[in-house]
Amino acid sequence: MFGEVPGLPYLPELPARGVGADMVGRTAALLVDLPVEVQPSGWRLSDRPGRDHRRAVDHLRRDLDGLEELGHDYAGPLKVQVCGPWTLAGSIELKFGDKMLSDAGAVRDLTASLAQGVAEHCAEIRRRLPGVSEIVLQLDEPGLPGVLAGTVPTASGFGRLAAVEEWRVEDSLGSFESPVIHCCAPGVPFALLRRAGVRGVSVDAAMLRRRDDDRLGELFEAGATLFMGVVPGTDTRLAGPGVVAKPALELWRRLGFAPDRLASQVVLTPACGLAGASPAYARAALAACHKAAQVLRDDPREG
Repeated sequence: MFGEVPGLPYLPELPARGVGADMVGRTAALLVDLPVEVQPSGWRLSDRPGRDHRRAVDHLRRDLDGLEELGHDYAGPLKVQVCGPWTLAGSIELKFGDKMLSDAGAVRDLTASLAQGVAEHCAEIRRRLPGVSEIVLQLDEPGLPGVLAGTVPTASGFGRLAAVEEWRVEDSLGSFESPVIHCCAPGVPFALLRRAGVRGVSVDAAMLRRRDDDRLGELFEAGATLFMGVVPGTDTRLAGPGVVAKPALELWRRLGFAPDRLASQVVLTPACGLAGASPAYARAALAACHKAAQVLRDDPREG
């Protein structure tokens, strides 16, 4: 991370390690006073921290130890990512009932617990890496479009949970300090995220459609950053910098913004993470994004 993306390294997630390293379990390890355990149906609230909870905490602790060892002398911004409250609420079940998403009070408690846990997590990173100038918080919300559309299945799988009003989502995001929202599902609610005042939105470029241009333009006008997934997340042959940068260049030209703003408001990334990639490809993919970003900086009029 520090070698290939020196401008914005991040604490990686390695979900293939198993229970507790997955997106939901890893974030659940940060929750304050809301222990979880694994049941046949997935993650569920429990009365007290057990083996599954401790395993998730141990995974995260080892990752922080590695981060401290390799980045002890790093100076600059650092990105960390956790599962967002709405995807988390649609993934964790209550002790005796449906998913947390089915209970508005449970969602409020979950959001407050997560916000406190994330704040403590960021504080520990700052203690371990005193040279970090800023922590960029990314909330992974692949389930958010389904939450808003009412398509999240119940715990039984035979029904669907009621759609959540947009104002509730906006209000919940205010619990986190200027987050970047990552969503790799169709139907990213760009207008909602702009109203919520997020600092950026992370999407897969392949999911963007021309009908999204107006909403994206409003995001840029509000000063937000677009993290644009332009490199495949699994092993494949990588294109050259000009081809990798092309989706961002074409979007910017369609919107008609000044070329000198492009590099400051668009960040090129792999599409939806690198969990399924080999270590060698992950390194090459990050390097490809870094080289393509130079295209945006050097001459945004040339592809």
